[in-house]
Amino acid sequence: MNIVLGISGSIAAYKSADLASQLVKAGHQVQVVMTRSAVEFITPLTFQTLTRQPVLVSLEDEKHSWKPGHIELADHADLLLVAPASANTLANFSNGLAPDPLASIYLALPRTTSVLIAPAMNGKMWLHPATQRNVEQLTADGCEFIGPAEGELACGYEGIGRLAPVEEILARVIATLTSR
Repeated sequence: MNIVLGISGSIAAYKSADLASQLVKAGHQVQVVMTRSAVEFITPLTFQTLTRQPVLVSLEDEKHSWKPGHIELADHADLLLVAPASANTLANFSNGLAPDPLASIYLALPRTTSVLIAPAMNGKMWLHPATQRNVEQLTADGCEFIGPAEGELACGYEGIGRLAPVEEILARVIATLTSR
């Protein structure tokens, strides 16, 4: 199956390397798309090496072909998995904004393509009414959420906001792909 793995800016981005590796080992083709803020936490080279595929970070990266890369990836995706998903990414998706390739892919997906979102952020940000409105809108639009989990957060707080465990995300990916 073709999985587009979206990675947005969060300290939890390092866990996406394990996720990408395990998805490839399970036989999936994984195309990684990172936001510019994700690159502050982990490099595209890590994912390029793990997936053996180029990594899309900016719309400028698409100059290698006549067809826009974000449209090509959306057309061939069996699943869009965003892990971790920041509050900013949730806001972009729910409001139809496309400031980066990841949000552009989300908007270009065929309505039949499954979307799994695994948020990771500070608990106050997760519980903020604006974020919860965005989650409600995305759920109404057909997106499914994995987590967030509770525990110690990178900011030093304790509570909700951690990226769901990689094993839980992988189980949901398998369940989603087998139910298609």
